[in-house]
Amino acid sequence: MAKGYWVVRIDVSDHARYDAYKADNAEALGKHGGRFLVRGGTFEAPEGRSRSRNLVVEFPSYQAAVDCYHSPEYQRAKAKRAGGAEFDLIIVEGYDGPQP
Repeated sequence: MAKGYWVVRIDVSDHARYDAYKADNAEALGKHGGRFLVRGGTFEAPEGRSRSRNLVVEFPSYQAAVDCYHSPEYQRAKAKRAGGAEFDLIIVEGYDGPQP
């Protein structure tokens, strides 16, 4: 079974709201097996537009990634960041087929 991923790009405008969101999202991520692969850090954007912060969260399956996003725990955390950050978040199924 292929893993699932959140690919997230963020611009934070209110650090207090964003910090409240970060403190609360751990419950939902832990419940659904989420694990940070990328959490901020140095980056380069050689093509397209970027935001100031980037995240990749790995889940045991695509369905776990979807379920986490829609969970009551995550929705509560998400509400705490309202007005404090611009988010682009996609949920994508991983690939576990042949490699070149």
